[in-house]
Amino acid sequence: MPTRATQPSIDRLPTDRRFQQGGWLFLGSLCVFFLASILLYGFYAYSRRGDPLSALPIPMTFLVSTLCLLGISVLVHFATRMIRRERRESTAALIGLSAVLAIVFTGFQILSMYTMLSGPAVQEGNGKGLVGMVIVLAFLHALHVAGGIIALGIVSVRLLQGRYDHERHWPVDFAALYWHFLDLVWLFMLVVFWTTTGGFKWSA
Repeated sequence: MPTRATQPSIDRLPTDRRFQQGGWLFLGSLCVFFLASILLYGFYAYSRRGDPLSALPIPMTFLVSTLCLLGISVLVHFATRMIRRERRESTAALIGLSAVLAIVFTGFQILSMYTMLSGPAVQEGNGKGLVGMVIVLAFLHALHVAGGIIALGIVSVRLLQGRYDHERHWPVDFAALYWHFLDLVWLFMLVVFWTTTGGFKWSA
């Protein structure tokens, strides 16, 4: 009888830990991927330091979109606090608003990439050069943002279904961690873009 009484808690704890370990492993693999990509970009930028087209500015809309990303990080942070108080509706609202900001961020990113594709570095370049690499990195980041939007939608629906509470809230925490990670990666990318190109300008 004691074994049966304690069995549910014994089974649940390793399961939760496996989910957490899987989440951290996923973020770790993404960290290696983005660090390797940015490092390769740095080598490429150094090899093209004499190319005049590499000194062209990139759109200021990249900076505008960053404000959306910072806003998302703030919202999901507060969402993790709300679920610990079992305020599911408030948590779902914060996550839903985060998803809207993420869509706005993606729109600004698409606009920025379109501006660069229409600029002289691509139209007059030879393989599109350094600006082409900026577009590739921004596109890779945008793909992971799209995955984050889907994740926010799933978590929001499950919140309204009552699947999370003050004890079981790892998916909400993981969604927040994922967006904090995307935020840090994008800020790092911006610094690299700023130091390897002609900086930021409203019209590129």
